[in-house]
Amino acid sequence: MAVTAAAVLVLVLLSYSGPLCPRLVRASPSPLPPEPVALTLLACATEKGAVCLDGTPPGYHLQRGSGSGSRSWLIHLEGGGWCNTIESCSDRRMSMLGSSNFMKPIEFAGNGILDSDPQLNPDFYNWNRVRVRYCDGASFSGDAEARAQDGSILHFRGLRIYEAVIDELMEKGLASATQALLVGCSAGGLATLLHCDDFSARFSQEASVKCLADAGFFLDARDISGERSFRSAFDGVVQLQNVRKVLPKNCLANKDPTECFFPAELTKSIHTPVFILNSAYDSSQIRYILAPDSSDPDKLWLSCKDNIKNCNSIQTQLLHGFRNAMVNDMKVAQVKEDWGMFIDSCFTHCQAHYGISWNSPISPRLGNKTIAEAVGDWYTGRRQGVKYNDCEYPCNPTCSSLLPTPP
Repeated sequence: MAVTAAAVLVLVLLSYSGPLCPRLVRASPSPLPPEPVALTLLACATEKGAVCLDGTPPGYHLQRGSGSGSRSWLIHLEGGGWCNTIESCSDRRMSMLGSSNFMKPIEFAGNGILDSDPQLNPDFYNWNRVRVRYCDGASFSGDAEARAQDGSILHFRGLRIYEAVIDELMEKGLASATQALLVGCSAGGLATLLHCDDFSARFSQEASVKCLADAGFFLDARDISGERSFRSAFDGVVQLQNVRKVLPKNCLANKDPTECFFPAELTKSIHTPVFILNSAYDSSQIRYILAPDSSDPDKLWLSCKDNIKNCNSIQTQLLHGFRNAMVNDMKVAQVKEDWGMFIDSCFTHCQAHYGISWNSPISPRLGNKTIAEAVGDWYTGRRQGVKYNDCEYPCNPTCSSLLPTPP
């Protein structure tokens, strides 16, 4: 994602009920259009322990809505994988995934559901749009701390970050929203499922509140060596960062906390309407769940993981099996009348915040609908039963090789 090469740190004092507290805003210097959206740092959130892995304040980007969208809000939870060991979490502190010291203003233009162009984002272009930065490594869900190898403190405070950001946005107008949509991609998509009901509970019954989980439906599946390596990785996150507080109590009463961290279990407990957007051949899940490096010492899957067109017939059959497992795990979403689905067969990962995937001439289509059209139909109620489930790869001619496959 493009960002400005330089940023100026300015202090902006914002009035609110309670003691005066400075808001740190990293604004871009007199840019040419389109103007990057400034980073707002929650300076006072540090008093509540709501901090990134390295102890710096968390941040978000807010672009105000206008006209008919002035009381509508879209909150996007950023993704970026997880850390499940002291070492891996320590490493993230030297990047924007663990420290706000590395965060800069970002572009919303060209970023799908965050875009302000009505031609490209017809249902959400004039809403208040927020991107919440991800710097905790546990899908905005942990609440613990540990000591790094160098003696410094690692702050696992994703849950506090989520709560602090939402609380501040409520002060800025979210509390009076008539429409609200919580969105997230990848680790942020999982976070959306984890927080969906909490988010919805903050509004009056008159408000239309829904959630969109993009590329967040991670499978608890065996890899090609027969091991559940991804469950082991998730178990490290759950234990190290203490995510139990956000897990469904009815699941915890009967299952291991790590199992409750997977969407197949989470979705059973969610009451708020959710739209599941995912590829059944998700490029990231193929790389890290089905065929992680640990399961492929001879690197026989290297070319296949890079481009699905390179997969041989045996590998393709295994991919179909993975797709079938995902479809089966989504049966809970299928039977919920007010939920929506768009499960394509494209080799890609995260589709709502990439303009090329969201709504472009080469966007994936199901039922002759782009993702933007399907999500808009579902959220607004223009159509009932917005549930699209693609056939097996390579049946869909709208799956372009140009679609993003981020790591």
